[in-house]
Amino acid sequence: MSYAAIVMPIAFGAFLATMIGGVFALSLRDRLHLVLGFSAGAVIGVAFFDLLPEAVETGQAWGPRTILALSALGFFLYTLIDRWVALHSHDGDQHGEARGWIGAASFSLHSVLDGFAIGVAFQAGRAVGLVVAVAVLVHDFSDGLNTVNVVVTNGGQRKMAMRWLLLDAVAPMIGAGLSLFFVFPKNGLSLVLALFAGFFLYIGASDLLPESQHAHPRFFTTVATVFGAAILFAAIRVVG
Repeated sequence: MSYAAIVMPIAFGAFLATMIGGVFALSLRDRLHLVLGFSAGAVIGVAFFDLLPEAVETGQAWGPRTILALSALGFFLYTLIDRWVALHSHDGDQHGEARGWIGAASFSLHSVLDGFAIGVAFQAGRAVGLVVAVAVLVHDFSDGLNTVNVVVTNGGQRKMAMRWLLLDAVAPMIGAGLSLFFVFPKNGLSLVLALFAGFFLYIGASDLLPESQHAHPRFFTTVATVFGAAILFAAIRVVG
């Protein structure tokens, strides 16, 4: 069996997991605050439990201080982008939609890295590839849910959310396809992961988490947030 025949079907599985997560979010609009709470925990959990540890482990040549500094740079860079959108939007709804698009685009770019990671892992060995593939499939469900939520939360319509969901779902297949042609240096990939960890921390802590608490009972949304983070932690521990 060829390398592509293994990697691409798994990438298609990531496509399905992402779509299922997004449809799940859209079907629970009446419980959106709980879904948002879960999403916030999941996004923050991905940053703390997956992206940052992986960046530190694969970027030993840079050192932990550099990795963490780049993650902080990602957080504040995303803050500047978000504030820039706010300053250059005169319509509140347009501002909200633009924020949602930035968040969805960030998730989609990360999903490209997910697919690329699957391919690179299989180049290192089948066992390593399977572990990484399981991890990607587990949290791509959350990625689909989060992509829809960040668009809808910021005033986007259902049709627009579905377009971004489709892009996010296709992204792992694009990344997996790219991995068939070249290998991204591990040290370089670690810097990208650190940067995206900062992005995700901002999206979770400054967007999804406050929105989940707005005008809703705090206890259950807080439980949902902790549960989302715990699910991601458990999944990563199991497959890691």
